[in-house]
Amino acid sequence: MAEYDYGNVDKPILEINELKKRFGGLEAVSNFSLRLKKGELKGLIGPNGAGKTTIFNLISGLLKPDSGQVLYKGIDVTYETPDKKVKRGIARTFQKIRIEEQVKVIDEMKTAFFRHMTYNFFDILLQTKKYHREEKKIEEEAFEILDFLGIASLADRVGEDIPHGQQMKVSIARALAIKPEVLLLDEPTSGLNTGETLELMDIISKIKEKYEMSILLIEHDMKVIMGICNDIIAINEGKIIGEGKPEEIQNNEKVIEAYLGGA
Repeated sequence: MAEYDYGNVDKPILEINELKKRFGGLEAVSNFSLRLKKGELKGLIGPNGAGKTTIFNLISGLLKPDSGQVLYKGIDVTYETPDKKVKRGIARTFQKIRIEEQVKVIDEMKTAFFRHMTYNFFDILLQTKKYHREEKKIEEEAFEILDFLGIASLADRVGEDIPHGQQMKVSIARALAIKPEVLLLDEPTSGLNTGETLELMDIISKIKEKYEMSILLIEHDMKVIMGICNDIIAINEGKIIGEGKPEEIQNNEKVIEAYLGGA
């Protein structure tokens, strides 16, 4: 496999080729392909049950495809485990937020930095200078991310004490602590009010700019997708039914019929 060319802005950092996934007699994903360039924010839309989260699960390794290919920086990672994909630089959030109820936010953040830790068990046991130096650096970086997302005040609070509107920010902060190059966001505004949704839209745009991150966004709220994504893929019954700029998707008859119910 050729080495990934960081200087080629047109070369996709994430490339999906004709993914297929069946559950019994149901073909949940059919010949799905996607190209995500470095620094690109792309939206993925479709009605409930269209296969959006299944695609995320196939990309992140929670599910194995029946056929097809997932390339990350030109490397075939199709059948790699989720933890290996995280170590490579692919992070995700979940629609159903997963936060430890009795763990402090700052401690969850520290755990997420594991990909970059170089100290070992004996450094911890002996409390070496290396251990303390890295722990201090990790804590500083964790607070920097929390402050960037406007939730530094939550650092010492445990998961069960955090309001729902702030839990997604914590989930995103934890994903950013992995220092990914590709971030998969699954319905980040689900359950948020209008003000919280607008705030999160702004945060996602700032994440893309600050970290030069490639983001693939699943979202049920069309205003969110149309407001921050330059390119959108629409699917229905696991198949792509439209792809293009927001205005192209808005005027696509197949998308209108499937996603907007013909309205």
